[in-house]
Amino acid sequence: MGLLRFEDLEVFKRAYAVSLDIHRASLKFAQIEQYGLGEQVRRSSKSICANIAEGMAKAKGSQAELRRYLQMALGSADEMRVWLRYCVDLGYIEQDDWQRWRDEYEQIAKMLQGLNARARAKSLTSGI
Repeated sequence: MGLLRFEDLEVFKRAYAVSLDIHRASLKFAQIEQYGLGEQVRRSSKSICANIAEGMAKAKGSQAELRRYLQMALGSADEMRVWLRYCVDLGYIEQDDWQRWRDEYEQIAKMLQGLNARARAKSLTSGI
């Protein structure tokens, strides 16, 4: 079996889905926030997906590189929880959306931690 594709990872699928929700919601923020908070949440949410993809590409040559990119994705997932708190406190998203997205980013972070531990323990060529 060959190396897994990033698109096959459940953590990527979940991070991608929530980033689309965040992107759509941020486009409704006040105009003054489109290049501030709105842009920040769009970039941070997409960064998780991009780091997973880049880490999987680097895994072919180095498990250490994969782990480094997974750590960056984990940092972005935690960062998103901060930005979402600003969004709800400033009234740009509803409490229900905040709770749902916050919980999803907590799960994504746990999945990234597990993936990182597995990458540390064995080669990805046998699957994750």
